[in-house]
Amino acid sequence: MLTFDIRVFEIEIRRDRRKAYRVRWSVGGQKHSKSYALKPQADGRRSELMAALRRGEQFDTEEGLPTSELRAQNTVTWFEHAREYAQMKWPRAAAKHRASIADALATVTPALVTSDVRGFPKPRVLRAALYAWAFRMIRQDDGQLIWRTDVENPPADIAQALAWITKHSLPITEAAKPEHIRKALGAIAIKLDGKNAAENTTRRKRMILNNAFMYAIERDHLAANPLKRVDWQAPTTDDEIDFRFVPDPHLARALIAAVQAQGPRGEHLEAFFGCIYYTAMRPGEIAALKYTDCVLPDNKDEWGELILAESHPEVASGWTDDGSSYDKRGLKRRARKTTRPVPAPPALVRLLKDHKKRYGVAPDGRLFRAARGGRVRSTEYCDVWKEARQQALSPDDAKTPLAEVPYSLRHAGISLWIKAGVEPPEVARRAGHSLAVMYRVYAKILRGRQTHANQLIAAALESSGSEESKTHLG
Repeated sequence: MLTFDIRVFEIEIRRDRRKAYRVRWSVGGQKHSKSYALKPQADGRRSELMAALRRGEQFDTEEGLPTSELRAQNTVTWFEHAREYAQMKWPRAAAKHRASIADALATVTPALVTSDVRGFPKPRVLRAALYAWAFRMIRQDDGQLIWRTDVENPPADIAQALAWITKHSLPITEAAKPEHIRKALGAIAIKLDGKNAAENTTRRKRMILNNAFMYAIERDHLAANPLKRVDWQAPTTDDEIDFRFVPDPHLARALIAAVQAQGPRGEHLEAFFGCIYYTAMRPGEIAALKYTDCVLPDNKDEWGELILAESHPEVASGWTDDGSSYDKRGLKRRARKTTRPVPAPPALVRLLKDHKKRYGVAPDGRLFRAARGGRVRSTEYCDVWKEARQQALSPDDAKTPLAEVPYSLRHAGISLWIKAGVEPPEVARRAGHSLAVMYRVYAKILRGRQTHANQLIAAALESSGSEESKTHLG
């Protein structure tokens, strides 16, 4: 029980005892004491009690301690709180987001440890211990979520790393101090290889760290969010695409043709790559595309429309509830039932209609599927793409990052729209990302459009000037 009924007595000296100096105080009538070998130690403890008394703190009758000391004594470590936060988020988070949370927490946790670094695990071992074990949960057959560490025995080096971080993680109140916050922020700005992380990666991890501290406030572990007290700027990185390595329309079509030329496997993926280029769809959106969501005209020379409603992004099976290798969710950064209609040019209409005629659809209506009906794996279409590059590019170009990954087709498609004069908001809508992202990633092309815009304005000004002159002369 807490009370303001507190009395602090003078230090008692007992010469016959090894710890001769005893601090005595009473709380709610109950007596408490603590003995010390040296008088300065006793003086210091008595001063702490008097300071709490002057601050108007209540004391606990059973422990005899002021509320500030009780709070510090019962505080959780950063590691314990980070697991509480991950556990709270897991049930409602998409598989990709679960992995992102674990990634961010596994990045900052090694920075929030005590100064005693003896026995510090190897960085990659500690990273694996945190990311794949400490912050991962498993759903049981009865639906209950349990920590992976509670149902599986980790390898010896992983177990040692987890034991070390459990012992050396800072109390969350200590982790919230500016000097430690700066270490955590520094960690999220660096990749495993020591290079600066991309701006969007740093932003995503900082957001998760911020949310974890907000949850600490909700749990009464902290009184305020420490991130707001630290003036910190992430290292500047360039998220803009290097358009030297984005295929032009001629090369994009040549690459898709090279996919088709690889026999049955390539023929099955020709329309898949066509969706990436002609509608800038993400692979996860293509994997979820159903034929009923395709509005395809009978005339293959007319435009059609794809109604995007779902995404099946690939993710490690450990992050999904059912152990599948992909997640099932709505469109990226949109409400679950939100759709995104995207016009399909005639070239894609022909590809999709031919694909449906040749391969049919999966039982659930999906157009693209693996041999056993599951999602087309990235290993499959990346292998096909790698071979297509060798066929479509010159030997010298094949050694460069030109069209290095299938996602290059998405950049190529969006770049084509911008160069064709499509308004930026419409480009962003079709691509399914924000204007801010588009201006950051495609800044160079958009700057190129300024010249054209200036010419139009100059022509309009000249025309307007001529009209004014005629009016004045008249």
